[in-house]
Formats: sequence, structure tokens, C-alpha cells
Amino acid sequence: MLHWQDQPLSLSTFLGMVIGAVVVLGFILFVVMYLIYFERKVIGWMQNRIGPNRVGPLGLLQSLADVLKLLLKEDVIPAAADRSLFMLAPIIAFAPSFMVLAVIPFSATHVFTAGLNVGVLYYIALSSMTIIGVVLGGWASNNKYSLIGGMRSGAQMVSYEIPLGMSLIGVVLMDGSLNLNQIVEQQHASHLWNIIPQILGFCVFLISAVAELNRTPFDLPEAESELVAGYHTEYTGFRFAFFMLAEYVYVFAMSALGATMFLGGWSGPFLPGWLWFGIKTCVFIFFMYWIRATMPRIRGDQLMSFSWKVLMPLAILNIVITAIVKVLL
Repeated sequence: MLHWQDQPLSLSTFLGMVIGAVVVLGFILFVVMYLIYFERKVIGWMQNRIGPNRVGPLGLLQSLADVLKLLLKEDVIPAAADRSLFMLAPIIAFAPSFMVLAVIPFSATHVFTAGLNVGVLYYIALSSMTIIGVVLGGWASNNKYSLIGGMRSGAQMVSYEIPLGMSLIGVVLMDGSLNLNQIVEQQHASHLWNIIPQILGFCVFLISAVAELNRTPFDLPEAESELVAGYHTEYTGFRFAFFMLAEYVYVFAMSALGATMFLGGWSGPFLPGWLWFGIKTCVFIFFMYWIRATMPRIRGDQLMSFSWKVLMPLAILNIVITAIVKVLL
């Protein structure tokens, strides 16, 4: 049952898939809870503050208390909102963030992940669907701040998704596969992480990933000083928690994708594969926290022009260079 991805579909393999999905969901919820805790701790440390330290030992139960508070809050739906779309939007935003994890190889044994031959394409296609949930949430709220936040978010995510996807094409060209498992195995066999030959693509990926996640300095869709809270201004309780959950699951998923594509995934000496994968993913996550704590928000016009005039040409240049080197070698 543990090697279900190589077996034909049967009751036992189906059971394996269901168990795998439940285990990964439970693991991700636990990870997200402590991603929030460590973000507050790390940013507090960088700003010479203590951070959460009241609930539980060292404040470790603060995120759990916050989650319970959100779940127990009243679910308010504005009278003028489009009720059905207002309720549907958080689900559309969250579901793809969990589904993309199906192709991430957490370890060399791939017990709970799929060996999909189009894994990179699957990730990019599924993550694009979150834009629909965000724009719908902003529009259905019937609030001008929510609508502007939703439109900003849609424009930003589309603009940065293109260079993000193009930055991965260099890796795909070099390794000759869209399968994330095979990309990790190629790096493991060659003893060379893709970050070295694909340093230009890595830089484009890193910047685009932060912007795609709407995080500082690209957090214009939720700019508190301009839009209150952006597209989720009118959301409360567990529906608001869905938007927050989607954001932090994507932080983990995008970091896991970066570790897989550029840092060799689970590959590494001495330590178990899952531990190497965790360390590399944490490096990406720490970088995002560091950027949030130290950089100011950029202007809207700078945000868009940076994507189309800087990142896009660099991503195309990286593909051209990779193709030429691939042909010559």
C-alpha cells in the first residue's frame, strides 16, 4: 500500500491515496500553525521585540489559541454581498494550495506523493486557480476596498506567475523532465544542485515567488494603510481563516518547490532525505520572513513594471542561454 503510485488502481491503492491525503493535510495544518508562530518570533527578534510568549511554554500555543478564536467567532456575511460567491471564494482560494502538495517529493521514498510526469505543469496550473478565489472574494463582498484589493491581487499574481513559470523552464530544459521526482534524482546523480547552473532562473524564481504570495514588499493587495485588509476585509471567522490558511500553505508549498527545483530536494549527505528537505524548505521560508521584516512596500506602478520590464526579459534570457548550452553540450 505504501508504494501505491507504481501500482494499478485497486482498493488498497485507493485506500493508500486517501490515507496519504489525510496524513499530509494533518501535517500541513501543524506546519502552518507553527509557521505563523515562527514568523512572529523571527520578526520580533529582528525588530528587537519578544514576540508571542504568553500562551503555553515559550508561547508555543499562541497560534493554536488564535485558530480557536477564529473558529469560534461569528460568521458574518454582509447584507449586500453576493452570498453564494462570498461563501465559495475562500474554498476556491484554499483547495489548490493543498492540492499542489500532491507532487512535492518530501523524501526519497515518495510514500505520500505522486510521481506525476507533468508535476511542474500541474503545480503551476493548480496554483493559478487561487487567483479566481481571491478576485471572487473581493467582488462578492460588495465593498470598494475589497474590490480594489481583489483586482490588485489578480493583476499582481498574473503578472508574476508568468516569470515564475518561465524561471522553471530552464530547469526543465536542463533535466529533460517535468517530473519533480526525476528532477531531484538528476541533481542527486550529478552531485550538482540546479541553483549553480540556473542562478539567473533562481533569482527570478525567488523574487516572483515572494510577489506571487502577496508578501512584503509585494503586499499591495492587503495594504492596511490604503485598503484596510484588501480582498478579505469583509471576511470573519473560519472563512477568513481559510484565506490565511491558503496564504501560509502556499508559503510552505512555494518554498518546497524552490527546494526541489534548485536545491536538490531530499538529496544530501549523512542526514535522512526528509530532514534535508525540511532544512532546505526552512531556508526559503526564513528568507521570506527576513524580507518582510526589513523591506518597505513598493509602489503599484513599480510593482507591475518590475515584472514586465525586468523579470520577464531575464527569464527569457535564461531560457535562451540554457537552450544554447544544452545544444552545445
